[in-house]
Amino acid sequence: MVAAELISDIIPPVKPTDTVEKVNLLLEEFRVSELPVVDEDLFLGLIAEDDLIEITDEDRTVDTLSILKAQTFVRENQHVYDVVRMFSAQQLSILPVLDQKSNYLGLININSLNNYFASLTAANEPGAIIVLEMNNRDNSLAQMAQIVESDKAQILSSYTRSFADSTRLEVTLKINKKDISAIQASFIRYDYTIKAVFNQAQVDDDSMNRYELLMNFINL
Repeated sequence: MVAAELISDIIPPVKPTDTVEKVNLLLEEFRVSELPVVDEDLFLGLIAEDDLIEITDEDRTVDTLSILKAQTFVRENQHVYDVVRMFSAQQLSILPVLDQKSNYLGLININSLNNYFASLTAANEPGAIIVLEMNNRDNSLAQMAQIVESDKAQILSSYTRSFADSTRLEVTLKINKKDISAIQASFIRYDYTIKAVFNQAQVDDDSMNRYELLMNFINL
């Protein structure tokens, strides 16, 4: 996915002739910390709530201010990871999107980005989450998928987390099955370290007892 696909038209841009009072009202109405300033299709910069705090004359127009952040934007064809990086680096609530001629196309709201990642990670889909810990040389999604699919389940999403000055990885898998006790046993049998399991279905006492007996047998 690229930046243009995340554009929302709910929040309007600010005009250079708008007053500081109007900007503050828009910031409050849409509950954002920044707004783009646009003259027709030309992006002039980003105006931030924090930069308006010391301006006491709310009748001043935006074009009389020298506080616009002109370089805070992404291009329409930049990958969503670039969008995430910009949001994180600049601590933004919205991010303007420009075309290749620097015309303003719209903005990305942090809520739209959150919704996209909820979809990307299958967060709203039923199932269980298992977190594995391993050395980076053992990171084989093909083998992990084979283990999951052997129990007639599928990996809905996966992502890795690395650690500075370490070869250790965390791999998080979202699986389209709530009871993954058999899958857990398979991962342990293949020498994977299970760091955590979430959203696992509750099973009856007899099933849990059998699972614990199996774990004890494997650990002998």
